[in-house]
Amino acid sequence: MINGSIRSATGILETKILDPAGLRNHLVKDMSETNETLPEEKHPKKDSLHTQSDVGDMYQNWFLDYASYVILERAVPAVEDGLKPVQRRILHALREMDDGRFNKVANVIGATMQYHPHGDASINEAIVNMGQKELMFDTQGNWGDIRTGDSAAAPRYIEVRLSKFGNDVIFNDDTTEWQLSYDGRKREPVTLPVKFPLLLATGVEGIAVGLSTKIMPHNFVELVEASIALLKGQPFALYPDFPTGGQIDVTNYNDGLRGGKIRVRAKIEELDKKTLIIREIPFSTTTTSVKDSIIKANDEGKIKIRKVEDLTSKDVEVLVHLAPNVSPDITIDALYAFTECEVSISPNACIIIQDRPHFVTVSEILRVCNDQTVNLLKRELEIRRFELKEKLLYSSLEKIFIENRIYRDIEECETFEAVIQTIDAGLTPFKADFYREITEEDILRLTELRIKRISKYDGFKADEAMRKLQEELKEVEDNLANLTRFAIAYYKDLLKKYGKNRERRTEIRSFNTIAATVVAAANQKLYVNREEGFVGYGLKKDEYVMDCSDIDDVIIFRRDGKYKVVRITEKVFVGKDIIYVAVFKKNDERKVYNVTYLDGKSGASYAKRFVVTGITRDKEYDVTLGTPKSKITYFTANDNGEAEVITVNLTAQSTARIKLFDFNFAQLAIKNRSAMGNVLTKYPVRKIAFKSAGASTLGGVDLWYDSVLGRLNRDDRGRYLGNFDNGDLILVVYKEGTYELTTYDLTNRYEPKDILHIIKFLPDRPISAVYFEATQKNYFAKRFKIETTTVDKKFSFIGDTKGSKLVFASLDAHPRMEIVVEKSKAETLKEIVALDTFVDVRGWKALGNKVSNLKVREIKQVESLPEIDKAAPVAVIESLNGSEVDVNPENESSSADTTDENGQLGLF
Repeated sequence: MINGSIRSATGILETKILDPAGLRNHLVKDMSETNETLPEEKHPKKDSLHTQSDVGDMYQNWFLDYASYVILERAVPAVEDGLKPVQRRILHALREMDDGRFNKVANVIGATMQYHPHGDASINEAIVNMGQKELMFDTQGNWGDIRTGDSAAAPRYIEVRLSKFGNDVIFNDDTTEWQLSYDGRKREPVTLPVKFPLLLATGVEGIAVGLSTKIMPHNFVELVEASIALLKGQPFALYPDFPTGGQIDVTNYNDGLRGGKIRVRAKIEELDKKTLIIREIPFSTTTTSVKDSIIKANDEGKIKIRKVEDLTSKDVEVLVHLAPNVSPDITIDALYAFTECEVSISPNACIIIQDRPHFVTVSEILRVCNDQTVNLLKRELEIRRFELKEKLLYSSLEKIFIENRIYRDIEECETFEAVIQTIDAGLTPFKADFYREITEEDILRLTELRIKRISKYDGFKADEAMRKLQEELKEVEDNLANLTRFAIAYYKDLLKKYGKNRERRTEIRSFNTIAATVVAAANQKLYVNREEGFVGYGLKKDEYVMDCSDIDDVIIFRRDGKYKVVRITEKVFVGKDIIYVAVFKKNDERKVYNVTYLDGKSGASYAKRFVVTGITRDKEYDVTLGTPKSKITYFTANDNGEAEVITVNLTAQSTARIKLFDFNFAQLAIKNRSAMGNVLTKYPVRKIAFKSAGASTLGGVDLWYDSVLGRLNRDDRGRYLGNFDNGDLILVVYKEGTYELTTYDLTNRYEPKDILHIIKFLPDRPISAVYFEATQKNYFAKRFKIETTTVDKKFSFIGDTKGSKLVFASLDAHPRMEIVVEKSKAETLKEIVALDTFVDVRGWKALGNKVSNLKVREIKQVESLPEIDKAAPVAVIESLNGSEVDVNPENESSSADTTDENGQLGLF
């Protein structure tokens, strides 16, 4: 049973257990909102044993009391300060101990136990958790590492103190509401007067009875900016930000309300074609757990790697060494699909508001915290205003008492009561000027003035001090009158003082949906027993079909025209007389089946072409019309919609005039799988045989590039790249000054932030580039065509010298650049130059032409000329200070039309 003082769910601080019936009704109401159920009440019969009845009643009452206690006093944070009781008590204990120096965590635990009745283990865990968030505490020693999962050192070895932020934002004794501690010996804060959305900055997790809470941490700077926007009445949006970095998809975040979901990914880069490197990990994981999940996925055959190395020290660095002939792009997707490189988190913002749990959004929490901050600032200003008025009042009383020599009038008084009356009489003419009545306590303070102070009293200094108090009071009054402005200034000051090095760590982006069957490694082999009708990866003595994964679906066609899709297992019966079996790819519109079949009822033969994009697993479908004795007489599966020519041989007994003829599937349209097809012949068929292969009737594939996901797609999403057919390639130009040729496989990855251009590769299209060459420390322009044929390998066209950097690269026919150079210290020149006339097309390794011999101050790309305009543009030269420049000095040719032997502009 819970002893001592507890705050009940009704918000009343009591020293005994609440009435169970009332508490139960309250909890039932609250828990119904969470779809949780309480144990049903059991009412023993009157003739049951008396002890059994007592135990039942006690269980019912005590369980509800315990549930209330756990919800309010242990697991769920209060909205006022965003803290659980143990965190609040730790901060209060640290504040009591604070002298600016570090304290042993063991000592802090001991001090906190005066307020927290649950032992040292829970306090130590909470201190370490708070310290690792690097906001409220300054820490010293080994506090563990949330990235690797390493635990902190023992409490006797690590030290802690309140940070400057914690001291400034969390505490104010004047605005704190107090209550007695659990044993009544000390007082502790009911909530701390936090003037910041601390709950959203640190995040929280907790499991109570019948409900739980999970609030994600958010970025410090974004919280301050959102608070300012809220005060200004402007829209804002808040998304989680994690200390572990990584990437986050907030599409379904739902403002942190329960029912929402976020996806968090590790940041994986391709170190080379054989190695991947993980530099940031998802929130709630560690490098150890990520490494173990990768090893497990490899053991299960989901991915193929050689080994994993965790080299994490200052920064996260997990190396994944790939197996030979394994695609890095597919492996990255597989890591997201099968390991902890991607995790899904379901936020559940539950907080205590007015001593009751509420499920709210992140925006609502920010509004409540913002309102509290404004109210606390108002209370602090009101307290300060009162203090200033009191100081002014007493300073005025002191001035009147001394300058009007009232202290001399009391020398003749024989009693203390007479002294009070004499001073009061001396102050009477001035009482109307004071903001409140003068009390006996005010007069008593005057009697305590020492002779030394009276004799050294300086009226000028006193007036100056009172003037400063009045100025401060005026400022306080102005701030109270413009509270919103004051609150905004307060937040801006927080941002200025504590916002440094608190930029967003987690990149917000949209994730593509990864089909596990597409990226799973082929860890099994598919076999078939055609006669007996079994398929699976356990039939090792039967016919081998192809490699597959253990999560693939398999499509089977039988001679009787039936087909279906089943999940692959070790051995599964699918029906006898199998004519085709393969791994099924859902929504594959380019996989075309060419079929001829005999209709058992009419005796006619039909031909059809169809696709199977998606069907119900384990359900049988029919290629034929479904009549008895119907059967497939010819079947092919074509990966790219090829249409072959077949030879049809009719029976000798048929009455047809032509008994042997060819049929081309290309003349058939591709229709739905349930279509009847076209009549091939109404006469009996003896044999149908393949004659010659045909080309694809589907044409090329239209592809688009989605710059948000960094992926190719066929869904008209993003920028159109063109129609791709066999042999076509994609050209990618990177900001680092490299290019790469890739296939148009939809599993390819193209990181949007690294890409300058991505287009369909046209061998005759030159690339124009301007870059800084670090060896010669000058800018060069070059034009070149792609001469390499290697796919999936980057080639640098700006050289390998460290420090070289690309200014811009263009694929336009007539690109132009704007150059700004220093002709002299007093004069700067600007010229627009067409690159196609400035430099010839050369090899991709060529250095190019030097842009200028003068010092280049600025160089940038400007709008290209239209492709139809073949004329070379006239150079436009002007002085940046507005004066005219002579571009044709005497006895010299026009600089706009000439270049030197190195291809440089004559002017420069």
